[in-house]
Amino acid sequence: MAESSIRIVPANEASWDDLQTILTGTAGRCQCTRQRLGDREWYALPVEQRAQVLRDAVACDDRAPERDAARTAGIVAYVDGAPAGWAAVDARSAFRRLRGSPVPWAGRTEHPDDASVWAIACLVVRRGYRGRGLTYALVAVAVDHARERGARALEGYPMLTGGAEVTWDELSVGPVGPFLAAGFTEVSHPTKRRLVMRLDFD
Repeated sequence: MAESSIRIVPANEASWDDLQTILTGTAGRCQCTRQRLGDREWYALPVEQRAQVLRDAVACDDRAPERDAARTAGIVAYVDGAPAGWAAVDARSAFRRLRGSPVPWAGRTEHPDDASVWAIACLVVRRGYRGRGLTYALVAVAVDHARERGARALEGYPMLTGGAEVTWDELSVGPVGPFLAAGFTEVSHPTKRRLVMRLDFD
């Protein structure tokens, strides 16, 4: 995307309408809340209530100085001024489904509720902006976002594609390449196609 202008901001500095422009199709139905809520509660909620959960977490349109900026739970990417990408970035303990899944914890003794470890739980790039490297920029900025808000480490749970075409919905965890480029290293390989990757901050 060398010829494009990319701007990535904390979600509370983006508009709710812009975020909803990015979250279309399956992402629009999910409202990036399945990881946050866990399967049981997520399935029970209609889309409108899922959207409210997300809106409360990200506080789009809220730049008030008294707002705790650490609690905006993601970042929004613009390409040439148009809303193009989103990453859910928050304390790992905020993602109920992630805490309860066996995938990230195979062979690990670390406590899932350690709020000083953050996670990139989801990555979404809007149709028309995919395949252009925007995920690399989102992961790189997510690193700074987490570090500046006090995280001692950041994790991701990307998929090994083996060069195969993968539907975007399945790839919402992101591919491995952007995490490697941002300095993450493999912690474990709990399934055939999923890795746990981590970047510890000094």
